[in-house]
Amino acid sequence: MHNRQVKLLASGKYLPRRKLTSADMDRLLGVPDGWVQKKSDVVVRHFIEDETASYMGAQAAREAMRQAGLRPGDIDCIVCASGTQEQPIPCNAALLQKELGPEWSGIPAFDMNSTCLSFLVALDVISYMIEASRYRRVLIVSSEIASTGLNWQDKQSAALFGDGAAAVIAVRAEETESSRIAHTAIRTYADGAELSEIRGGGSRLHATACNGDNREDFLFRMDGQAIYRMASKLLPDFTKELLDAAGTRMADFRLVIPHQGSAMAMRLLRRKLGIAEEQLLYITPNHGNTIAASIPMGLHEAMTQGRIRRGDRILLLGTSAGMTLGGMIIDY
Repeated sequence: MHNRQVKLLASGKYLPRRKLTSADMDRLLGVPDGWVQKKSDVVVRHFIEDETASYMGAQAAREAMRQAGLRPGDIDCIVCASGTQEQPIPCNAALLQKELGPEWSGIPAFDMNSTCLSFLVALDVISYMIEASRYRRVLIVSSEIASTGLNWQDKQSAALFGDGAAAVIAVRAEETESSRIAHTAIRTYADGAELSEIRGGGSRLHATACNGDNREDFLFRMDGQAIYRMASKLLPDFTKELLDAAGTRMADFRLVIPHQGSAMAMRLLRRKLGIAEEQLLYITPNHGNTIAASIPMGLHEAMTQGRIRRGDRILLLGTSAGMTLGGMIIDY
């Protein structure tokens, strides 16, 4: 086990103003009535109007700061943990700091990206820096805009995603507190790297190469069935090793907060891992898949709705492009 005396102090969330129902998506995708909800289980999701990722992230961050009763000077570090970029340079965190205002100037700000598991990875890495007293209070923000990169010809993927942002403030827990990160495991299996990708926009296929013939290279592509098969094969052993290392059982968790990948992924989690219905926090129907923001959004819902209390053991769990598996056991 790798215990770290780190506490999740407060959270915030922002959803864009534009709300699309499954019926709206049926019309946009040109499919029969009810098709989107049947395939994705998403009843409503939010898409940006004129919002930017940095604007959404700033709104979520401000809510978290209000909940914590903190001022900008109380924060030692800003980490943006997102799978999408507002622009290639500078990093999302610099743009977020600018959006937050001049009183945030000078605070170190940088990005961590492991696509859908970016928040989990960022919390894991930054917890060691908090444990080592490098930082005392860290603002971690995941802000995702999926809607602008969707391939509307890939109807099953397009039906699933939503936009939004979430923020969490992580701090050093007092010795007398029970809050801690008990254990984390991350595994990457790169033979699944091509199953979920956007090929264009980087140095291999630069934006200047985009034309009518290769436009799909610059849009999101996902082989959902292949990802499901790979996750189905890998997740049970991965989760068993994670729980064994922490000396815990699935029944010990008050709540399991997964990456909200798809309805199919949620069924896989429950069936393969033995997660009880009341343990699983499922926000896909009213959020969609919000990429890296989905886990901290789930945390925010759990924290603000009182579904977890101090001392409760919770599990963050999911997969991301790469293919990466990640799990974190937290004593909240």
